Amino acid sequence: MKPAVGVIGLGIMGGAMAEALLAAGYKVCGFDLNANACKRLKRAGGKVLASAAAVAGNADIVIFSLATVRALDAVTNEVAAAKSKRKPVVIETSTLPIADKERAAALLAKAGMQTLDCPISGTAVRLKEGSWTIFVSGAPAVARKVKDLLAVFTKNAPYVGAFGNGMRMKFIANHMVAIYNVAVGETMTFARKMGLDAQQVWDLFAASPVIGHGVFKLRGKFMVDRKYLPATMKVEVWQKDMQVIGDMAKSVDCPTPLFSACVPIFNAAMAQGLSQHDTASVCEVLDAMAGGTKRGRKKKT
Repeated sequence: MKPAVGVIGLGIMGGAMAEALLAAGYKVCGFDLNANACKRLKRAGGKVLASAAAVAGNADIVIFSLATVRALDAVTNEVAAAKSKRKPVVIETSTLPIADKERAAALLAKAGMQTLDCPISGTAVRLKEGSWTIFVSGAPAVARKVKDLLAVFTKNAPYVGAFGNGMRMKFIANHMVAIYNVAVGETMTFARKMGLDAQQVWDLFAASPVIGHGVFKLRGKFMVDRKYLPATMKVEVWQKDMQVIGDMAKSVDCPTPLFSACVPIFNAAMAQGLSQHDTASVCEVLDAMAGGTKRGRKKKT
């Protein structure tokens, strides 16, 4: 029999995972403070429960998909304090500081639960394509217990070592994505300023085996269409990831000049009211810096 699965945090990523598990024949229950997220799970055939503790008490494996340290602390405290007879394996998938994840894992361990650090590289769109990378870290025996479940999401779920190494790998992935995202926006802006057709640029280079990486294919197309809703990754959420990566780089005394140069571009996107838009919207920041045209207006002649 397949294990019963709980998902706490039914946002873009958590909701997508819940739906994928339901489609694969798993029984899924979940909880989120957002009523619309709960309705989405119910429509997909999942069971919405009244609290994080209730989810943990009705599942063999629980996935945490949370946006902030505050949310992680609240959920962890609630689940640990519930003292349920059921002791699910917890798969923590959020992008958060390692120290905070370690604190949560220690508290859950006192309550008899084992936790894996398994951050995800990829968007909800990439899940449908089977191109996620899940960095699995923690006790090897526990990792083996969830291998089949993670295979629902991707074939690329490498075991990367001790708890916390998953986040270290995710830092590397998001460090590159931050730079690639701004680089693609700069490229598209440069192309437009030279009078090239952005769609033709994307058609030519997205298919390139050298240049056409995933960021170019996904976010480059958003930049071509100049449409950034619905977001695959909101600028507001990405700001949190940028902060975590920057803090880690400082803690290990590693210079990150390219990454640091991207920070004010994302800050400007927030200032321009793009917090809920996809991170590809940094192209609009660069377009404005270049004196380009606004979205929805014809190019000046």
